[in-house]
Amino acid sequence: MERAYTLGLYEKAMPSQLAWKEKLEAAKEAGFDFVEISIDETEEKLGRLDASKEERLKLVRVMKEAGLPIRTMCLSGHRKFPLGSSDPAVRSRGMEIMEKAIRLADDLGIRIIQLAGYDVYYDESTDETKRLFTENLKKAVEMGAKAGVVLGFETMETEFMNTVGKAMKYVDLVSSMYLGVYPDIGNITNAAKTYGTDVVDDLRLGKGHLAAMHLKETVPGVFREVPFGQGHVDFKRAIEAAWELGVRTYVTEFWFTGNPEWRKELAEANRMMAGILDAQRR
Repeated sequence: MERAYTLGLYEKAMPSQLAWKEKLEAAKEAGFDFVEISIDETEEKLGRLDASKEERLKLVRVMKEAGLPIRTMCLSGHRKFPLGSSDPAVRSRGMEIMEKAIRLADDLGIRIIQLAGYDVYYDESTDETKRLFTENLKKAVEMGAKAGVVLGFETMETEFMNTVGKAMKYVDLVSSMYLGVYPDIGNITNAAKTYGTDVVDDLRLGKGHLAAMHLKETVPGVFREVPFGQGHVDFKRAIEAAWELGVRTYVTEFWFTGNPEWRKELAEANRMMAGILDAQRR
């Protein structure tokens, strides 16, 4: 029976030295439907935005050969080049990254770009950085609308946007079908523990605007590299709520940390999350 959802794999769950064909084949073997490409703040990943037409066509062919597409993008490069920076040069670079990321998404068939929910990251957040962020966010959404690519805020680990409710402030402000929320359930769980709030109540604040969901494990104060099942995220309850809210695209977010049995980790993560998701259609 065809699944009523798609389950993707975060690229960084696999060894970085693998070629794209190897990554896609490994994800497919583990049972995933697509891979989420990473465009982080490193020069190596940012360099992907300058891939030539030939390189882009080659990657599209590799997807077809492997039988698995790249369908979402985690764009965390704005951590280093934030849209709200008080430095005009940094801000300009951030907008250049945004424009190139949308162009790459368009060329590769990527549907959703996950935006880092930061006005600034390494600097102090102020009224001015928030104003600049909002100004550039509107321009970014217009770029996405032109290409038909959806932008979705990741709920982050910082105070600026660590809940769906905070992300919705900007979604409502911009008011475009091309800007939504792509929540990280691990980060939301940590925020809920901090504020004494409920994860599901927070998710419901994004009703009608949730593009996809990151399935990531966390513990209080730790936001990455926590193995599934060793944290405090209630994936069953979160997925049930997201499903009720119409989310049908999910991505398991975890990291390769040197385990020689990494392929087994991929398969186990898929079984765990697919087991919860398969139960939703019954």
